[in-house]
Amino acid sequence: MKICKVIGNVWATRKKESLCGHKLMVVQPLDGEDKASFVAVDCVSAGIGETVLVTLGSSARKALDNQEAPVDAAIVGIIDGSDEG
Repeated sequence: MKICKVIGNVWATRKKESLCGHKLMVVQPLDGEDKASFVAVDCVSAGIGETVLVTLGSSARKALDNQEAPVDAAIVGIIDGSDEG
C-alpha cells in the first residue's frame, strides 16, 4: 500500500461498464522516491487534498469486489493522522 495525496479528479464519459458508478481520482505518492501521479478508483469518497491509503495490484480489484474490473489502484482509506518515528 502507498500513502498518497488526492490532487485531482478524472472524468470519463466512456469507460468499461465495470467502472460505472466509481469515482476516479488522481493521487500522488507521499512516500518513496517515485512521486509520479496516477489514477485510482475511489472506494471511500475521498476529496481533493486528503491524504489517503491506496492499495495496488490485484488487491485493488478485491476492494471493488469485482475481479473483472480493469483496476490496479484503489483508494481504501482516508488517513486522519499517523505516527512516524
